[in-house]
Amino acid sequence: MDPRYKLPSRNYFAREALPQMYTEVRQSLADRLAKVTYFAFTSDMWSSRTCEPYMSLTIHFIEDWEMKTACLQTSYFPQDHTGEHIAEALQDAIASWKLNERHMVAITTDNGSNVVKAVELNGWLRMQCFGHRLHFAIGHGMNDNRITRAISVCKRIVSCFSYSWKKRRQLAEVQIQLGLPGHQLITESATRWGSRQEMIERILEQEGALAKVLSADKKTRHLVPTWQDLEVLEAIHKVLKPLQDFTDALSGEEYVTLSYVKPVLHLFTTSLLAYEEGESELCKSIKSKIVDYLNTKYSDPATSDLLDMATFVDPRFRANYIASDALKHRAVMEVESLLADQSSCQPPYPCVPTVSEPADLEAAVAPKAKKKTLASFFKQHTTTTSTAPTKKEAIQNELSSYLQSPSVESDTDPLKWWKDHEVVFPALSHLAKKYLLVPATSSPSERVFSCSGNIVTCHRASLKPDAVDRLVFLAQNL
Repeated sequence: MDPRYKLPSRNYFAREALPQMYTEVRQSLADRLAKVTYFAFTSDMWSSRTCEPYMSLTIHFIEDWEMKTACLQTSYFPQDHTGEHIAEALQDAIASWKLNERHMVAITTDNGSNVVKAVELNGWLRMQCFGHRLHFAIGHGMNDNRITRAISVCKRIVSCFSYSWKKRRQLAEVQIQLGLPGHQLITESATRWGSRQEMIERILEQEGALAKVLSADKKTRHLVPTWQDLEVLEAIHKVLKPLQDFTDALSGEEYVTLSYVKPVLHLFTTSLLAYEEGESELCKSIKSKIVDYLNTKYSDPATSDLLDMATFVDPRFRANYIASDALKHRAVMEVESLLADQSSCQPPYPCVPTVSEPADLEAAVAPKAKKKTLASFFKQHTTTTSTAPTKKEAIQNELSSYLQSPSVESDTDPLKWWKDHEVVFPALSHLAKKYLLVPATSSPSERVFSCSGNIVTCHRASLKPDAVDRLVFLAQNL
């Protein structure tokens, strides 16, 4: 209201304020990343509502034993989405942030053939996104004609009530009559297997009300599920219901997730997807297909080694789900290599020989003859020298102590545990900092688009691509 105040224009924010904020935030993040020893990436491709392509890249690292995440870029990507172009773009991103490629542990991506090829061209270790793998495993388990028919019936029922207000009103009235919850039907999303499970669960919950409403109209009477369809839907629900929370639980960014993959696969095989007495053949078939698919995809040697090491350095699991003998040797060799790379740091295990001191201090000060005592005849005169354990022996001793240390509760934060025990296990802590930071899913890079989609859609027409990139970067990192 003060007439002397000049209201900043849109051009001021677009050309001065936002670029200045971007420079400050980017420099602050670059200063933090310069102190990071190990890091991991997630990346994903995305197209806006106007079909304009973007590529996201997030970085994950441990800072003061806390998991940290930052969005490095959400860049406009007008080139063809070939493996060569994606590989080049990823290399450019690393170069622009002056990151050391040798310190990158892994990159977590989906299973797109172009992304897989890009990672191979760069020579990086790729972690398969557990969420995508579980989605395809469940899709593989659903490959049955009976299931296809039952799912088709569910989709047509949902479509019928989605586009007819009259049917929805009748459903609400019947729900009150039958004492059922007043829930609406759920539409399946092709990219989220959990939405299919929720759709089936809601159909089974409202089966009585749906049958009454649909059978009252001769045009929709054919949509009433048969008893065979209901048996199939119940079998699907029984198998998938216990798996519903795993994708979300392994998609977190602020806590350790990679070390859970091996235990989760073991849990699937031995418990959640194990055969039960009296269950139908369809249930057994679905379970078998899901387990076989996951075990096959995670049997890749590079992926298996990464999962083994991440599980091993998690104090909640250690060697419970892996063959520890071969891994112990690998852990010792890798710790030696990591300590050798950190040449600027003082070695934690100096091998300095100790010289035995004279037993009689007075004899050392003055070589004066003394009268022998009776005890002197029984004293051993052999000279012994003791040396500290070598670096490899010290690491092996530390490894044995780690495996024999007290068990840890399953809800313990492994990063907090390592923060408290870093002094006790100084060498192994380097492995923990390296392997616990890798995310189990590519959700962080996909989650970037949750808010950037609105920004891009609203402002893409009036802002240049680099301005959009800066705006999205600020939205993710402020």
